[in-house]
Amino acid sequence: MGLTVLLGGARSGKSSLAVEIGMRHAGPVTYIATAPALDQDMADRIDRHIAERPPEWTTIEERTNLIGAMTAAGDSLAIIDCLTLWTSNVMWEGRGDAEIRELAVAAARHAAARAIPVVAVTNEVGLGVHPETDLGRRYRDVLGRVNQAWAAESTRTLFLVAGRALELHDPLHDAGKYLDT
Repeated sequence: MGLTVLLGGARSGKSSLAVEIGMRHAGPVTYIATAPALDQDMADRIDRHIAERPPEWTTIEERTNLIGAMTAAGDSLAIIDCLTLWTSNVMWEGRGDAEIRELAVAAARHAAARAIPVVAVTNEVGLGVHPETDLGRRYRDVLGRVNQAWAAESTRTLFLVAGRALELHDPLHDAGKYLDT
């Protein structure tokens, strides 16, 4: 299975699919949670996610050190939920765009190299309204680059809409198919 990236909008079914993949996995599962409970809405969301997971799964709460969390997951399938909040977390630490991309590439390569699969959940925020603020535009762009880094290392990338998935393909890998010869 390698690295699977689940990409989509809010409430598209990404986290639910990640949990279903974990439940079908024959071995142990570690859920790597990146969300800080900064307000009641986020605390409620976290509680809903916890309720969806089997109680025997291990949970690692880690806002920024994904490589450390995946290493701590050992020989279990790792579900990272989510890269969207991880990106926000590292931005709030004051890291620059290039450094965030480097961290994303390193973590994605680590995930792809693991002997046990990784499922990474992330949002696609570039399909909506153009953000009004500089910070909003920066976040959209940085997350887009983080998503590209993870998709580039993935064995499979699925785009979710309304609980349904479309498999995404690398257009450069299959570029010859699009040429009129």
